[in-house]
Amino acid sequence: VFLGNGPSGICLSYLLSGYVPYLKRHSIHPHPILQRKLEEAPDISILDQDLEYLSEGLEGRSHSPVALLFDTLQRPDTDFGGTAESVLTWWHETNRAIPHLVLGRNAPGGAWHSIEGSMITLSRGDWMGLPDLPFKDWLKQKRRGLRNNRATAEDIAQYYQHYVMKKGLQKNFSCDTVVTSVKKVSAESISNHAQKDLQESSDSLWTLNEKSTEVFQVDGFFKTVKGDEEPFSIYAENVVLATGTYDGPTWLGVKGENLSYVHHQLSALEEAVKNNIGIMSDPVLIVGAGLTAADAILFAHHCNIPVIHVFRRRVSDPGLIFNQLPKMMYPEYHKVHQMMKEQSAACAGPYECYISFPEHHVLSFGKDKKCIIQDKNGYQKAYKISMALVLTGSNPNLSFLPNNGMDLAMDSDQPVNPKRNPIDVDPFTYECTQEKGLYALGPLAGDNFVRFVQGGALAVASSLLKK
Repeated sequence: VFLGNGPSGICLSYLLSGYVPYLKRHSIHPHPILQRKLEEAPDISILDQDLEYLSEGLEGRSHSPVALLFDTLQRPDTDFGGTAESVLTWWHETNRAIPHLVLGRNAPGGAWHSIEGSMITLSRGDWMGLPDLPFKDWLKQKRRGLRNNRATAEDIAQYYQHYVMKKGLQKNFSCDTVVTSVKKVSAESISNHAQKDLQESSDSLWTLNEKSTEVFQVDGFFKTVKGDEEPFSIYAENVVLATGTYDGPTWLGVKGENLSYVHHQLSALEEAVKNNIGIMSDPVLIVGAGLTAADAILFAHHCNIPVIHVFRRRVSDPGLIFNQLPKMMYPEYHKVHQMMKEQSAACAGPYECYISFPEHHVLSFGKDKKCIIQDKNGYQKAYKISMALVLTGSNPNLSFLPNNGMDLAMDSDQPVNPKRNPIDVDPFTYECTQEKGLYALGPLAGDNFVRFVQGGALAVASSLLKK
């Protein structure tokens, strides 16, 4: 059973539906050492090879060796601007399919259905594609090109739904599903009644392995067309957590943050513009230095709304996302970064309606719409604002796991966080080190780009096929 039907869940469903990757005959990978390793076993599927051996020595924009491996097999020289074709060919071996069920709240595509449809993706469009159906080929069928090599969120959401249909995976997907609990139970403790149901079920999905002494019980409910909630219980030997991180925005935890003018989503600014916030209003306070904050600044700038921008880091901090993006591909984010540098409170610059406060943080929000901010030396300033947008990231909701999943994290005293405290998994199987049979994929395991979540799916599929 997989929890989450975003790109991680879709990719894993494809691999477990009997689609098996092999090295394409006569293809040559530009990485000579990897090519030599691939030539050692050209007729053995990648799933059946030693992933640790194949991925050894690969370098790139991910910390996961398997993510780098699967990415470079599908897009061999993409980081150097190349367009070399995948060195993989896919065979459909139905005898190797593993019965599975993918549970998700939305249609296939996960959180991509919740993102503002016109938003341009950070990643290049061809990096958003899933195995054996290039995104750009799908866009061509729609007679559309990629703007600056990038796609809109709506395109991506539609592509993922199309992928599931085209590859015949829809029978494995159950949408409008909410999981409320996942816990380990002994196989004996499942009531005889449930055991009988499992055996009589015509679908081999529920047949438990004779050797299993413990299984996972997954409880939740389906939302019916009428809006009712129908409860369910499913028993599975393996559970894959692929629920992403889009569940809940991060709060600052300061006084007054729950006041009605303080918001944690970009959509609140779009609503405010419809309700007459504009050039004559008090400034909008934007907190955060990630891409969502940048999107808010661009939107406000476009609507001539004055902005006060507060963030904790230095503008030159290498950890700042803007310092990691190529200028050519991301001109709009480069512009925001320039504004942050050139238009700080300390020195006036060329941009109207914007002022940046690097190395500052919010102390409190007042009922009179006054916000107090403080710099690194303890100096405080107060500003009258029209609204505040706190855009400092989001947290996964793992309330269906015991102790909110904290026991599974790298630091089990802290909540799971994709960037700072992901779930601790084996790098070559993605199985949780603290709980056998439980796997974690995507942002929960620290892989935050669609391009790299697919290697995790390869690792899980390879591990499950060997069980």
